[in-house]
Amino acid sequence: MTEDIEADVVVVGGGIAGISTAWELARAGRSVVLLEADRIAAGVTGHTTGRLSSAHPWIYAPLRDSLGPEATRSYARSQQEAVEHVCRVAGELGIDCDLERRPSHVYVEPGERVDDLRTEVEAVQEAGLDVSFVTETSLPYDIAGAMRVEDQVQFHPRRYLLGLAEDLVRRGGRIYERTRVVSQEGPHRLCTDGGRAVTAGDIVIATLFPLFDQGLLTFRLTPLRELVVAAPIAEEDDPGAMFITREENTRSVRTAPYKDGQRLLLITGESFPPGYNDVADHQRRLVEWTREHFKISEVDYWWTAQDLDTADKVPYVGQMDEHLYVATGYARSGMSHGVMSGRLLAGLLTGERAEWTDLYAPRRVHVAREAIPVLKTAASYGRRVVTGRVRPRPTSVEDIGPGSGAVVQRHGRPCAVHRDDDGELQVLSAKCTHLGCVVAFNDTEKAWECPCHGSRFAPDGSVLQGPATMPLRRLDSGEPSGGPSDESNEQDEPGA
Repeated sequence: MTEDIEADVVVVGGGIAGISTAWELARAGRSVVLLEADRIAAGVTGHTTGRLSSAHPWIYAPLRDSLGPEATRSYARSQQEAVEHVCRVAGELGIDCDLERRPSHVYVEPGERVDDLRTEVEAVQEAGLDVSFVTETSLPYDIAGAMRVEDQVQFHPRRYLLGLAEDLVRRGGRIYERTRVVSQEGPHRLCTDGGRAVTAGDIVIATLFPLFDQGLLTFRLTPLRELVVAAPIAEEDDPGAMFITREENTRSVRTAPYKDGQRLLLITGESFPPGYNDVADHQRRLVEWTREHFKISEVDYWWTAQDLDTADKVPYVGQMDEHLYVATGYARSGMSHGVMSGRLLAGLLTGERAEWTDLYAPRRVHVAREAIPVLKTAASYGRRVVTGRVRPRPTSVEDIGPGSGAVVQRHGRPCAVHRDDDGELQVLSAKCTHLGCVVAFNDTEKAWECPCHGSRFAPDGSVLQGPATMPLRRLDSGEPSGGPSDESNEQDEPGA
């Protein structure tokens, strides 16, 4: 963005929720601007495996028990409507996104979990979805039971969203990439890192974690990361369906069109918090599990993606203030939730309120379901900010090898130190510029990560992923062992 602009609505975030919202609004005749800090459909959405289903694991029975059967029915309708909406829109716009209708399964392996799964199946059936309980699947290993829902979707989300973006522009919408929003001035104005501003009647924040601190959500969102590995598989070995279990620290299985008579097998699993130092161990376990269960020799691709769990396991989508709307907390089911968010938010902004608006309202409070998760998140945040707690190893800069990083203490304050492959040190403040939590280094992905709200920074401190909008503060290079000059350069970070 190279000049100040105006619009009816500005949407921040170029993932599935942001693009879906902007497209729905443009289709309704609104003037829309979409801002993305990097490239559209290339962040979290660009790293999903593209499983689009209303059969989310272990949500329906707890939702029915805490909020009642009508809430469960609304949840089911909102999710299945999103599945059908993608199929309908892809057809109308002629988007080639490898869309395939496949059954989806939530399964368990231990026999002692079967009764729990049967209860979940009953709750889903009561919610109105066409599901069944089965004991045999096309997986190449035995299971104890599975919930099967027919006619779900696997697709290429990036291709789908780029098709939406093209149609958005044809309808007069404007998309600005590499335009990071850094501040909000009043209810209608957003400022960017290029010194330009957008003025709009309404603002939609569709970033992973809400870009600006919304006090109501600070302790109600918990970041987590998951690994994905992928490898070619012969077509005759394709299980021909989608599968997910929360056992073994999550395993999700599906395939995609590939080449030369093969399919691409995609396996997701091994959840871990941002800033976790043993990502390589999780990667090794996921690769070993994949080799053990499927006919592959080598894993050709791997990557990670990040998501947010909410305190009550239901996303926060809707109106926060008079002119501010948010969409967040998709709990590893972002495809259907993202499409649903676009429909819900566009409806609120055009006067067509969806029947499930109250279920997802971000200002809702479900004390019974949220109290314990919120307290745990607040306690973790306190440890990271008030005490500045850091991992006990390494204890000095000498222990940091080339290509590695660690947080060490300097004058009683945490300092983020990275040694590049040539042995040069990069010394930064370890306080996240979002709300002041102490970051940790992910050795496998070579990034500083905030375990509180999921901000990620490159080794040089530049922002890779929000909600942080400013880089980690650079300190004097060299060994951070003390001295007046070192201390004079360290100032309080925003939110500290």
